[in-house]
Amino acid sequence: MQFHLDGFRPGDPQRHPASPLARPHTDAVPAQVDVLIVGCGPAGLTLAAQLAAFPEIHTAIVEQKEGPLEKGQADGIACRTMEMFEAFDFAGRVLQESCWINEVTFWKPDARNPQAIVRHGRVQDTEDGLSEFPHVVLNQARVHDLYLETMRNSPSRLEPHYARKLAGVSVDETRGDYPVTVTLERTDPQHAGQRETVRARYVVGCDGARSATRAAIGRELAGEAAHQAWGVMDVLAVTDFPDVRYKVAIQSEAGSILIIPREGGYLTRLYVEMDKLSENERVAQRQITVDQLIDAAQRIFHPYRLDVKEVAWWSVYEIGQRICDKYDDVATGEEGSRLPRVFIAGDACHTHSPKAGQGMNCSMQDAFNLGWKLAAVLRGQCPPALLHSYNAERQSVGKQLIDFDSEWARMISDKPADGTGAGLDPKAFQTYFERHLRYTAGVGTQYGASLLCGDLRHQALATGFAVGTRFHSAEVLRISDARVVQLGHAGKADGRWRLYAFAGRDGALDDKGGVRALCRFLDDSPDSPVRRYTPAGQDPDAVFDLRAVFQESHADLEVTAMPALLWPQKGPYRLHDYEKVFSARLKQGPDIFDLRGVDREQGALVVVRPDQYVALVLPLDAHGALADFFAGFMLPQA
Repeated sequence: MQFHLDGFRPGDPQRHPASPLARPHTDAVPAQVDVLIVGCGPAGLTLAAQLAAFPEIHTAIVEQKEGPLEKGQADGIACRTMEMFEAFDFAGRVLQESCWINEVTFWKPDARNPQAIVRHGRVQDTEDGLSEFPHVVLNQARVHDLYLETMRNSPSRLEPHYARKLAGVSVDETRGDYPVTVTLERTDPQHAGQRETVRARYVVGCDGARSATRAAIGRELAGEAAHQAWGVMDVLAVTDFPDVRYKVAIQSEAGSILIIPREGGYLTRLYVEMDKLSENERVAQRQITVDQLIDAAQRIFHPYRLDVKEVAWWSVYEIGQRICDKYDDVATGEEGSRLPRVFIAGDACHTHSPKAGQGMNCSMQDAFNLGWKLAAVLRGQCPPALLHSYNAERQSVGKQLIDFDSEWARMISDKPADGTGAGLDPKAFQTYFERHLRYTAGVGTQYGASLLCGDLRHQALATGFAVGTRFHSAEVLRISDARVVQLGHAGKADGRWRLYAFAGRDGALDDKGGVRALCRFLDDSPDSPVRRYTPAGQDPDAVFDLRAVFQESHADLEVTAMPALLWPQKGPYRLHDYEKVFSARLKQGPDIFDLRGVDREQGALVVVRPDQYVALVLPLDAHGALADFFAGFMLPQA
């Protein structure tokens, strides 16, 4: 990471100096804000952490609980989510604390003794090269802690307001710049029943499956219930089951279990199949106890022993898949005449079973998609119509999740085949899991063509950077210090666009075309996005962060010989940035050109959005097309 740009400062480099624009945290919720976030779950905290990077945006976040989460709930962290955590600079801490999921084993009834279980399959959890990060497991409360720390260390010094229940949301566009009125009711004993009124430009409901925000804008979750009760518990147990530190899917005559090893080496999460529910029955009516969960788990584990010593957390739930038809307050068909003011994210707009590990991950990706767009609008970089793209992109992703989870949950709950043709072949279950590994890793999302994702006309120049998918990082060698780094780790949660220029053959020597011509266009042309959309007086990479990758050895490249945009002077002291130029040549293994299918003769320009998704692939000399793309949704700056 880079720091000291604005002057030497001792101490933790991740604790930014408080901005003069930062508002002191008070007991009362501010009466007027730019963005009010309702809910301190994974979606709400992702959004708050991103907006906290912009002290000029007045953000507040409220939560009905009286303090931060301490135990349980979601735990699986997909590879794609780890890539996002890197953008917030805490992926390394998650890697250190978490349990890594490397392989998945599958168990079925023993053909010779159907009351016992036997292992029948083993697969790698994520394919090699899918991401630079593994699939890991970490208590959701720790993820919350890291987001809260990021917020406290931000220039905004953002802190949540706890013990606030949402009592009402109304939108009146005649009320000027702050058309959304929110009523909150305090629930802490000292102020119980007191009401607060907040006016906001935008409100985002991240308040869970029973979202009051969703109800206030007239949205409903629609879908079906599977009428199947499941229990979940985090246990410290003594067992002779050999795979307890793997992720495991067990299908037995007595029911099904999904095992998730937890961080710390001793804790284990068990998802335990319980009773089938009748059509109108709710799981609460069964009054299932933790002892019943343990008994069911012990039957499924047979002939292995499970001696539970402590239950750290447990819950029961019923399977169902539901989704909202829209994620904002604009009615279908009115997008051309109305702008969204209230949004929902995470469980507020899609609910499903937890066993595929997608709930927390999809929720955080919802917020990461929305966060940079809100920031761009509120900072005057883009018109408010940009916010329509949140629903357009994320609702379709939610629908894919619901469809996947419906089939996944059904297969887990199915009885194993018994030789009569009834039940599910355990091998088919394993095959389904393997076929969807990219999806469960979080890298299966591909946004369609839109203002924010260009066409595929030049995709052949970089086949491994598919337009609409997340930027798939790979190692490069930084020429200023010969350090091998992940190129994608340049993409931080700071609202900036990334322009990755891959030079053609002999690109460092090509003074008339290629990377150098691109830099001249970006530096000098009145059509240049850098010139048109970077406010006067800001650093040259304040909006567009250009990086270049050359095919020559780092020993044949000099950072001081690079164009000004690749060796820019920044900050009050006009210090040079030495970290924008890379060589693709590594000491061993394939380079990024081979790994990502980049055309070695022509090179390519890969345009990446602030949420790390590829927006466009262009030839290096397609300067007009680059200008036209950004002219479609950005506002010129004086």
